[in-house]
Amino acid sequence: MSRTIAILPGDGIGPEVMEGAERVLAAVSARFSIEFSLARADVGGLAIDRHGTALPDKTLSTCESSEAVLFGSVGGPKWETLPPEKQPERAALLPLRRHFDLFVGLRPALVFPQLVDASPLKAELFRDGLDILIVRELTGGVYFAGPKGRDETRAFDTMAYTPEEVERIARVAFETAMQRSRRVTSVDKANILTTMVLWRETVSRVAQDYPDVSLNHMYVDNAAMQLIRNPAQFDVILCGNMFGDIISDEAAMLTGSLGMLPSASLSDTSFGLYEPIGGSAPDIAGRGVANPIAQILSAAMLLKFSLDLPEAHDAIFDAVRLVLDDGYRTADIASAGTTTVSTEEMGRKIAHRLTEEV
Repeated sequence: MSRTIAILPGDGIGPEVMEGAERVLAAVSARFSIEFSLARADVGGLAIDRHGTALPDKTLSTCESSEAVLFGSVGGPKWETLPPEKQPERAALLPLRRHFDLFVGLRPALVFPQLVDASPLKAELFRDGLDILIVRELTGGVYFAGPKGRDETRAFDTMAYTPEEVERIARVAFETAMQRSRRVTSVDKANILTTMVLWRETVSRVAQDYPDVSLNHMYVDNAAMQLIRNPAQFDVILCGNMFGDIISDEAAMLTGSLGMLPSASLSDTSFGLYEPIGGSAPDIAGRGVANPIAQILSAAMLLKFSLDLPEAHDAIFDAVRLVLDDGYRTADIASAGTTTVSTEEMGRKIAHRLTEEV
């Protein structure tokens, strides 16, 4: 049976790094005898240029008829003069999350042991690597819920959550922690924001159903500091939409490059959208220097969470580790004694490692 994946490369470096992910999926297909049907569609600025909208109906229907979406990146200076609601980020990615109720954001912050020296932090903070998982609520909070508006004298965005919205994302965090180190840090601002009082109360209530998981509440400003001071204290970090956006980007830089980190946006079904957390990076687009590993690892997450192929997921991560062991790096993670390769070469080497293991 063919497994259908919607491929939305998007803008900037999106098509370049997506090429590496598609090459790796082809290697997975050969190794595990799995047939993939890749349905390509336009999204973001490219879609605006071709179809007049960042999320054409045809693209949406392609996603609806697929088991999952592998997303590249959208946006760039070319479209920044458009009205905000029509710009690629707001007019493509957010509607996809809303349409498919992708309320779960999983953002792993992984520091591979081979890349400890690429981190801006002292190596002794995570000499054996680092593995933090940020669980971010994606469809509520200040980005989606509550009144928004602007007039001549002010502009406003309202943060709002219901107990049900908080509970369902909290349960994802606790269930995930049960499969890891059984530690959840819930990030809020309950000393200031009424919405976050509700958040803390609801998370505490849900925690009673998971007595084997330790829960620590932490204010967001302290959490931002603690991620730099002692990142190894964290296992699963549970955040609302806006705080999760900020904290996950901070955690990403612990690895030394946004080009290393994948993400998953999930519904309460097996459907999901998978993308690297970095942006379209138009300043390096077309130069062959972008790091495709985040896109490749996003494809690995897709195989695990949407297609129920955990063995293929693990094989991709192993292939990445082996290539890093071989000393190959893209420019963003290069260091003394390593060999710098292009975007295309990195994708080829990871795919080759997969087929070598057949």
